[in-house]
Amino acid sequence: MGAYLLEWLSLFFRWFHVIAGVAWIGASFYFVWLDLSLRKPPQWKTDKGISGDLWAVHGGGFYEIAKYKLEPEEMPKTLHWFKWEAYTTWLTGAAMMSIVYYANATAYLIDPSKVPFTSIGAIATSLLFLFGSYFIYEVIVRSHLGKNAFIFSTLIFILLVIASWGSYQLFSDRASFIHIGAILGTVMVGNVFFGIMPAQRALVDCVRRGEKPGKEVAELALQAKNRSLMNNYFTLPLIFTMISNHYPMMYAHEKGWLVLVFVGIITATARHYFNQKHLGHKKPRYLVIPAVLTVLLIIWMRPEPIEPAPRTTDSTPPAASATTDATTDTVANANNSVNNDAATAEAVPVSTSADDAMMDVVHTRCSTCHAVQPTQQGFAAPPAGIILQTPEDLKIHKAKIVTAVQTGYMPLGNITQLTDAERQQLVAYASSL
Repeated sequence: MGAYLLEWLSLFFRWFHVIAGVAWIGASFYFVWLDLSLRKPPQWKTDKGISGDLWAVHGGGFYEIAKYKLEPEEMPKTLHWFKWEAYTTWLTGAAMMSIVYYANATAYLIDPSKVPFTSIGAIATSLLFLFGSYFIYEVIVRSHLGKNAFIFSTLIFILLVIASWGSYQLFSDRASFIHIGAILGTVMVGNVFFGIMPAQRALVDCVRRGEKPGKEVAELALQAKNRSLMNNYFTLPLIFTMISNHYPMMYAHEKGWLVLVFVGIITATARHYFNQKHLGHKKPRYLVIPAVLTVLLIIWMRPEPIEPAPRTTDSTPPAASATTDATTDTVANANNSVNNDAATAEAVPVSTSADDAMMDVVHTRCSTCHAVQPTQQGFAAPPAGIILQTPEDLKIHKAKIVTAVQTGYMPLGNITQLTDAERQQLVAYASSL
């Protein structure tokens, strides 16, 4: 019943997370585009304190948009604050983190082959990792280093590379990507809560009191703009990490943390192209570089070719057949035992007995989750609706099995302790079906 309820809670918060995220990302992209697309207004608008304007057509009508340098002539009666899109995205994301990764820590958060955490230990480490990373970011952004765009950006990039590597040493591969996404999301909502909103409140308070904003308010406004631009560059890497659980070939790679770094560089550089384009600077190299890096990433990540295990209809295991003529082959087998054992380990023909042996592995390592009624704690239904209990089931899902097992995606966090030898045998066996 508990797993069933968690499935519904996951569904509920996932939808709200997606809706809030789309609203926040859309608003972020729109306002960065708007700010970069504003042009010098006519003199009569400049005299009213307008620093830039823009005309647009959409939905069958014309829009005239104007941005004041600091304060308008009078406080508008209705003023929309863009904040709940960010807050709701972070709150629903935190709920999803708790439901998926903390409530099912042994399945999704912990990889015993890396660190044999207890559930409480893994959750505590996760929270320390997330909020510790954000604290370091906030210290940097509030320091003098945060006022130099190049130094600030370089430091943040280095820290994210370290965080990507560190997350892979602590958590399961899938959880590692999610933690980097959680750090980016926390930094982005922190930029809104601790930087952008205070600047906006200070500006609005000045206008309401009829006071001209001073130097302090102007500095807050500039810091808010810089934080907003940082959010803009983080957006595409964040989106990737949000959907990364659908692409095990990325996070299950043996150098998954480096894959994430590559993706971050590719997406942020592509975002920079559009930011420059909005300013009227067409620089195709910022699209060519991500394209080249993507091709290089594809080549680097390509998997090794799979050699299907040869199939035979003989129900007698090859090893047993090899020993039936002991009177003639005893000496030869003794002299070549090492070579024969190595050859057998590389490829054993699949026979009826091999079918039984592999199904024993499947039932022990896979069917605890992939059964009509899973016995693994935290699963109310088989993941993705895939049931693996018979050779026919394996044949139906053979393509997915090969990919998931070869990349290390399954079992999740290797919770059932599938050995490397069993993994290789299962991939070869499934490929031969």
